[in-house]
Amino acid sequence: MTRSSSLSRRLVAVVGIAAIVAACTGSTPSASTAPSSAPSASEPGASASGGAFTGISYPETGDAPCGVAPYTGTMKKITAVDRLTVEFQLCASDVAFLPKAAFSTFGIQDSDYLAAHAKDKSYLTQPNGTGPYKLTQWDTGNRMDFEANPNYWGDAAKAPKAELRWSDTAAQRLVELESGTSIDGMDNPGRDEIAKIKTESNLTFMPRPAMNTMYIGMNRAVKPWDDENVRKAIAMGIDRKRIVDNFYPEGSEVATHFTPCPPLVPFGCEGDSWYDFDATAAKKLLTDANFDFSKTYPLSFRAAVRPYNPDPPVIATEIQQQLEANLGIKTSIDLQESGAFTKAVTAGEMTGLFIYGWGADYPDATNFLDFHFGSGSGKKFGGPFDDIAAALTKGATSPADADRQAAYKEANDLIKQHVPVVPIVHGGTGTAYLADVEGGQASPLTTEILADMKPGTRDTMVFMQGAEPLSLYCGDESDGETLRACEQLFESLYAYEINGTKPVPSLATECTPNDDQSTWTCKLRDGVTFHDGSTFDANDVVTTYAVQWDAQNPLHVGNSGAFEYWGGLFGGFLNPPAS
Repeated sequence: MTRSSSLSRRLVAVVGIAAIVAACTGSTPSASTAPSSAPSASEPGASASGGAFTGISYPETGDAPCGVAPYTGTMKKITAVDRLTVEFQLCASDVAFLPKAAFSTFGIQDSDYLAAHAKDKSYLTQPNGTGPYKLTQWDTGNRMDFEANPNYWGDAAKAPKAELRWSDTAAQRLVELESGTSIDGMDNPGRDEIAKIKTESNLTFMPRPAMNTMYIGMNRAVKPWDDENVRKAIAMGIDRKRIVDNFYPEGSEVATHFTPCPPLVPFGCEGDSWYDFDATAAKKLLTDANFDFSKTYPLSFRAAVRPYNPDPPVIATEIQQQLEANLGIKTSIDLQESGAFTKAVTAGEMTGLFIYGWGADYPDATNFLDFHFGSGSGKKFGGPFDDIAAALTKGATSPADADRQAAYKEANDLIKQHVPVVPIVHGGTGTAYLADVEGGQASPLTTEILADMKPGTRDTMVFMQGAEPLSLYCGDESDGETLRACEQLFESLYAYEINGTKPVPSLATECTPNDDQSTWTCKLRDGVTFHDGSTFDANDVVTTYAVQWDAQNPLHVGNSGAFEYWGGLFGGFLNPPAS
């Protein structure tokens, strides 16, 4: 999709936004945040009505306390320099800033709308974005309906309407597609469905690169998973090749590291490969650790089909059988509702083994490793390991490739040593469409943009994914199906090129770094409006980021309140909650 501006929009005065943020922070904007003189309405610092633009900063005075406990974050300050310029000051270099800025969790929100709708959580179901589609109806349990945004700043949607549906079985999704009248495209056909699709002339299969990881997780804050040798035994006692050979489609591969290897993810496979399957040695580790074989432990998972897990119940049953046959560990199958499962993992509430996974949001090791094991990764595995987190910080803040390579070798070797997870597979996957759909996509990042597809002569582009979205405020979501829904409605400063991974300008026309990439200055697109008609400006960017960053901000509400991506990608919260 071309993201060049084509419309000029009314700009409303935003002086009141500073007061909103001041109320959120409990402080008054300092004089230093206001321009020294009022520019003309044609200048970047002016409002459309001719008044001066009052830019806000976060924190309002001073900087975040970089390197001073308990702050572990990498963001120092965010400033609206003028109406169409935002400056991000970081605690250190960030070579992955652009792909982070393109990610959908940082879809820009309207400041006034956040203030009005965050506290009662109505923004979870009533979104107000800038995207090519806007929501007309969420028929809970069935579908989401969208219509083209008539005031969109860029190229109009190729279909006047779009619809998102879901089913947790690949076979059912294929039945819907084969009917020719129900849906136009589907996500994640399984291995049997792919074989069938390839024989049908009215359907098209589009493969995706295996930029994902399915893993078995363990919470080291809970016995017996607090014992490193127990975790190592699980790593050695699962025949991962058997799982891949028997249950995954073509293009899948046994994971040698948590992160997929280059060229998909640079520096992804530095360090030693994962443990070989050795049930005898694994069983001895358990015996030496006095593991209690008399107990039955939960094996938790969710039914949502994802690129990393094409058949969750079947794969969970296989892992259950291997645990007992190879290691003598008895487990009970614990199928949880998708949202409840996600929240429980994030909160560190899992007491047994759990099957989960990760699909790439952008092609950098920080996306896989920092989110799961970095200083801001949270409680999912019982809290970060300090030595892994330190190595990842070096990798994320080192501009030189040689330094990054060394840091990720250290980090991957420590992940293998400590075994917070057992990486199983990078899953081959794809999408399928009716043959007359123009512009069909199988995004490597699962970022399919419906507005760029034309469903033959039909007026509605209907796409079916594996599960229902959890909400439509993605600042506090990490679920792939939820993020895809947000991507139809919201836009970030950058976007990923259609069917690719390259960050390209979106609501920003450019973001440029200083010499050491510790400060990024973003020039914003003029003439953009939100779905409700309000005008996009620099204060909206500052507020969007600030409410995720500051754990004590009154608008730091969200769905679960975890804001998991912020900690994973930017190291930790401002005013972090007590451990």
